[in-house]
Amino acid sequence: MKKEYRIKKEKDFHDIIKTKKNFANKHFVIYFKKNKEIKHFRVGISVNKRVGKAFKRNKLKRYVREFFKYEKNKIENYDIVVIIRKEATNLDFENFYNSLKHVLKKKKLLKKEGKNEKIHI
Repeated sequence: MKKEYRIKKEKDFHDIIKTKKNFANKHFVIYFKKNKEIKHFRVGISVNKRVGKAFKRNKLKRYVREFFKYEKNKIENYDIVVIIRKEATNLDFENFYNSLKHVLKKKKLLKKEGKNEKIHI
């Protein structure tokens, strides 16, 4: 993911979480804040050490980055923090993708799409 699409600073994470706009399912918690200065979305990813060893946490972060790469054109101008829960470790990429998509759709952070549009891996 390009640098301009990332949230790295701790202050930015805290500012987004402070807005208390969030949504969760069994696998993810997302916090979001409307981004008025930048014309595209930005994403921060957080995975607790209790989720697993470093290779497992890194794999999950790669999945999230890949999701946002696929859905780049459908995402509104928001700053989004994705917190990955331990239950997400057992998912394959397709289920991971669909679960994250579900969370973003529920809060209308994804633009509308046509019927029967699914991931093609």
